[in-house]
Amino acid sequence: MRIATWNVNSLRSRIDRVEAFLQRHEVDVLAVQETKAREDQLPLMGLQSLGYDVAAVGYNQWNGVAIISRVGIDDVQVGFDEMPGFGVPPVAEARAIGALCGGVRIWSLYVPNGRKVDDPHYAYKLDWLARLRTAAQAWSGEPTALVGDWNIAPLDTDVFDIAQFKNSTHVTEPERAAFNAFLDDGYVDVVRPHLPEPTSYTYWDYYRQRFERNRGMRIDFVLGSPSFASCVTGAFVDRDERDPAQGIGSPSDHAPVVVDLGN
Repeated sequence: MRIATWNVNSLRSRIDRVEAFLQRHEVDVLAVQETKAREDQLPLMGLQSLGYDVAAVGYNQWNGVAIISRVGIDDVQVGFDEMPGFGVPPVAEARAIGALCGGVRIWSLYVPNGRKVDDPHYAYKLDWLARLRTAAQAWSGEPTALVGDWNIAPLDTDVFDIAQFKNSTHVTEPERAAFNAFLDDGYVDVVRPHLPEPTSYTYWDYYRQRFERNRGMRIDFVLGSPSFASCVTGAFVDRDERDPAQGIGSPSDHAPVVVDLGN
């Protein structure tokens, strides 16, 4: 089975790219983040004609997550237990959806950005991750993949210049500790061992030709439970999908991450 995750930065704007990507790589399950639409606004006819089922959640033009699968979608769960909301009063956001696809529990996750270290969104991010960790501990005994845009660069080599990020979110010790807590619980970063170099990034800002200069970040991950990780036979980042010169229309600022499973 081939599983991928991709922050598409608007599914409506990138649907042609998504359909072409699924066919080119013969992807069985694609977890999508930042769909930026309600469920009734999503362009699903082409995906369905290709044999894919879709489970999605979106409340407005922000956030939004989905799972696109041709190996079944069962036991769909929108959000995880005790998932916090944001604001006063707290409002639920479309940041997590889980489903059983081909015998694997897939969670499409869009972790809060955090904005700035002194911003309430940063505290929300850490709380969101802590609640996710608690929920994920109960899933670790079965084949489970926590996939998506984590908005964390756990290693200094996961950003193009760590000095430029010294006062920024994504690389702070509390964020990295929150990410590493999943590894402490037995989840495995199943992609990193297959990357050709430390600078195999997954995100490049549109600003100042960041992609062309490879001034990116690695913030999109597939964390697998032990039984999931033991089945991984390969993984790669599809940089071509971030290249403005490739594909159909404008690219997302993220590249898809693809993982292959054996028996």
